[in-house]
Amino acid sequence: MNAVNWQGQGRRIHMQEVGTRDGLQAESAFVPTEQKIELVNALSDAGLAKIEVTAFVSPKAIPALRDAEQVLREIRRAPGVVYTALVPNVRGAERAVESRADELNLVMSASESHNLSNLRMTRAQSFAGLAEVVRAVQATGVAINVSLSCAFGCPMEGDVPVPDVLDWCRRYVDELGARGVTLCDTTGMAYPTQVAQLTQAFRTRWPDTELTLHFHNTRGMGLANVLAAIDAGADRLDASLGGIGGCPYAPGASGNVCTEEVVHALTLMGYDTGVDLPRLLAAASQLPGLIGHDVPSQILKAGRRLDLHPCPADFADIAARAASRS
Repeated sequence: MNAVNWQGQGRRIHMQEVGTRDGLQAESAFVPTEQKIELVNALSDAGLAKIEVTAFVSPKAIPALRDAEQVLREIRRAPGVVYTALVPNVRGAERAVESRADELNLVMSASESHNLSNLRMTRAQSFAGLAEVVRAVQATGVAINVSLSCAFGCPMEGDVPVPDVLDWCRRYVDELGARGVTLCDTTGMAYPTQVAQLTQAFRTRWPDTELTLHFHNTRGMGLANVLAAIDAGADRLDASLGGIGGCPYAPGASGNVCTEEVVHALTLMGYDTGVDLPRLLAAASQLPGLIGHDVPSQILKAGRRLDLHPCPADFADIAARAASRS
């Protein structure tokens, strides 16, 4: 890893929101369809580069997202924003395309144990099924992104060798023509030097492929990993409004890195996220009421760095007494 240069100097970082899928799917409360649509619209207005709106999965498996078609069809689409949806199979992909998804997000794990636990398939079986999805939608022109879970470590196997992760990337990028790859820290096992190594290796091999980093804050290293990824050449980051979300099949997993916390930090450092932070905070402030509990976001609790507080009511008297003693 090179010497760290955490000065943004106007460099563009594309912020990609996953809370409306990754976050809401983990909630026991069903957020009403109209409120989901309003939340996506608020995120569009805030300037997110990409929004993972929903997932086209079985309503029995994830009842929180059973309104996927209606939400994706009825959101207000802002120019330049990419609206993506997670799809597990051909039927899900067809539903997403019919609902006007700009991009399909396909998911499998870099770890055999996690793939079996999460998807009930071997990695080879997952790849074969997702290859069918790519072939089924090829003529539509809808973009394909592939998310590799546990790219930075598996809670059952430990470290996943970098060559293994890159080989799965190769199969999707070189063999299936995926436009983008997301390397996911599904259970928060990543650490900065590891992040830099994998980011640099991917960037060197596929400089023209969209690379997204997806971190969880399970062990408190989320923001450090974000900064390490950026320093190593990453310019696309997944994050979740309020810091909600997590993998229900990953023991110990907590929420994703928090969108408003990442935007707040990067803006202070001079990066151009394209995000209107006050609008983003306004959207995040709706979450506790929608999901029925507090959210991890520290910015919602403490405010931005320069959200100042008034002096005490007796401040003038305090100052006068202090002056009289000098």
